[in-house]
Amino acid sequence: MNFRNKETEVLISAEEIAEKIAVAGKELSELYKGESVVVVPLLRGAFVFAADLARAMDAEIQVEFIGASSYGDATVTSGEVRLTQDTSLPLADRNVLLVEDIVDTGLTLAYIQRLILSRNPASLRTIVLLDKKIKRQVDVKLDTILFKIPDRFVFGYGLDGPGGYNRNLPDIMAIKN
Repeated sequence: MNFRNKETEVLISAEEIAEKIAVAGKELSELYKGESVVVVPLLRGAFVFAADLARAMDAEIQVEFIGASSYGDATVTSGEVRLTQDTSLPLADRNVLLVEDIVDTGLTLAYIQRLILSRNPASLRTIVLLDKKIKRQVDVKLDTILFKIPDRFVFGYGLDGPGGYNRNLPDIMAIKN
């Protein structure tokens, strides 16, 4: 389903996103000053956010990808998290920055955080673009949250709508109520 044919609204503009990422990039640059970090976007939704964040950071960065899903093709979680792609670099004794697009139930992120911690990184920090806390089912540690959002279905800026469409939109959009 393509949302371009429905009445939508900009929930968070590309400009607002860029401003928050610039601030987060500076803070992370300070945090990792003189150290290297493995930036690990959680696929698929975090790839756009992670790319912009990595460019905003002045640090020695490697990028790895990890994928997991508890949704499949649905818009409601199944409750079962599946690993869909694993990192290829060892993470032991490395600083890891996990990058997530949106946290709602917390199931997927909690699963990935436990997986990464089991690999004995030197540090693990999690940065999240969108926090939809009202839907939380499990506690997750979020070190940096760029935006808190209401309980609405959002898409754009890497987040997909049904069928995987609309990740390419520059703003975070929602269908009008």
